[in-house]
Amino acid sequence: MFRTPTTAGATAPWEELVTSALLGTDRRPSGTGPVALLDAAALHTVRRRAGLLPAAASARPGTAPADPRPPLPPAARHRLAQLLADRSAPAGAGGRRGAAPDLTELIPQWLAAANLRGYRAPAALLPGLLDAARARTDLRPQALAFAGPRGLWLAGLNPEWKFALRGSSGGSPLPEVTAPEAVRRLWEEGLFAERVALLGAVRAHDPADALALLTSTWSTERAEDRLMFLDSLRAGLSAADEPFLEQALADRSRNVRATAAELLSALPESALAGRMAARASSWVGPDVTAGADSVAVEAPHACDAAMQRDGVVAVPPSGRGERSWWLGQLVEAAPLSTWPGRFAGRTAQEIVALPVADGWAEELHAAWCRAAVRQRDREWARALLGAPSLPPSNSPGTASLAERSKLLATLPGSERAAWVAGFIAAHGLSEAFQLLGVCPVPWAEPLGRSVVDALDIARDAGSYPWSFSGVMGLAERCLNPAEANRLEILTTTPDEPEGASPGAAGYWSEAFRRLVSTLRLRATMDAELLPEAG
Repeated sequence: MFRTPTTAGATAPWEELVTSALLGTDRRPSGTGPVALLDAAALHTVRRRAGLLPAAASARPGTAPADPRPPLPPAARHRLAQLLADRSAPAGAGGRRGAAPDLTELIPQWLAAANLRGYRAPAALLPGLLDAARARTDLRPQALAFAGPRGLWLAGLNPEWKFALRGSSGGSPLPEVTAPEAVRRLWEEGLFAERVALLGAVRAHDPADALALLTSTWSTERAEDRLMFLDSLRAGLSAADEPFLEQALADRSRNVRATAAELLSALPESALAGRMAARASSWVGPDVTAGADSVAVEAPHACDAAMQRDGVVAVPPSGRGERSWWLGQLVEAAPLSTWPGRFAGRTAQEIVALPVADGWAEELHAAWCRAAVRQRDREWARALLGAPSLPPSNSPGTASLAERSKLLATLPGSERAAWVAGFIAAHGLSEAFQLLGVCPVPWAEPLGRSVVDALDIARDAGSYPWSFSGVMGLAERCLNPAEANRLEILTTTPDEPEGASPGAAGYWSEAFRRLVSTLRLRATMDAELLPEAG
């Protein structure tokens, strides 16, 4: 019950009451006891609240922009609401997934399919969609494309969704790229994200106009902005970009210089590529010893100023020798067309098969791998990959699965899938996870069949399925949904072989049931996105 405070407590300043409360009334007497002090604090609180003036109303947000894309069919709209709601559902007890599909892992695939069909996001589900994208960076490109202009407009009203504005034009429509005055105004006055988006749009329309736009303000840009703008030239890179990139080799920023050199080395006819070819050829060439052809390697003894201007980093990472570090950079930047002429007209496959003297094979082949990836050279990628049946340690290029994945990415999708299928058939799944990640989805039948066959073999071996959980998760997302009926037989629980891990057969059966149910759910989701499903 509230009591009228004493006069001393009621008239004491608020700051004095706070001090007395912190120190204690016995140490900081205020003329009142503890109860009176609390009563006085209550009176002050009422006074403070009653004395507040209403804040001025902020300006109303502008009208949300129109989104002309067609709406989702009702079934697909309901499915999206289910996927977003399941995103925050607690995981199963003990971390065991059970046989039910993991809806969270299907969100990226659903978004990709919806974007492919050109639907717009339901307005009521935009907050949940933006929350999902905030929590998972892997969702952002597809989620923001699906959210469209209304999603960006909404993101501008909530600081928690500001990530959505970083890679966009902030929700403002870009000017027509054919309107030079409007383009120039935004380029000179716009926010960084707006300028990045504008540069990409202009470059897609007319690369020369984009280069002129970039050149007009290049000297006044910040180093980090110059780097981002320069990186945008990767799309549509051509010989017309060479003069600008040559100038960028003298930039005051080391990162800008390195990026310019990398882009120039991806142009086999550029002057920088020619300089690198001359340097690399002086250190790598044919050597005939004892009647057998081989590759002779002599690493550079110094990294001069001209090499550094062309992008060679002088100081190696910890644990790397200077000379091998310089050699690798020179070979990586040299056009691969250099080597057939250097080795008497041999093909890439024949050159890669040559023995390399003095233990330089690993360094040289790794540099050729990086060159094949940078130059998107399929002939050299095939030569360096070798036959999928070869053990990685005996491959002609590199044993690194990460490097082999990059080489595979240069090949057509069907060829990638066939190569990885052969690799799995020869070596199993234990080393195939990275390779599977570069294969087109859904997996082609030979690849899908090889994955399922390898999982079946692992089950028959009697081990637990947990060591294959990563591949099983990929299979749930990447196998063709049409495979579900063929896999039904694997959902049964077979007799456990002698020496098998206890209960392993039951766990495998559960994992295959989850795989089959996920494939069927994916098929249903695809059907729901068809226009006639509405």
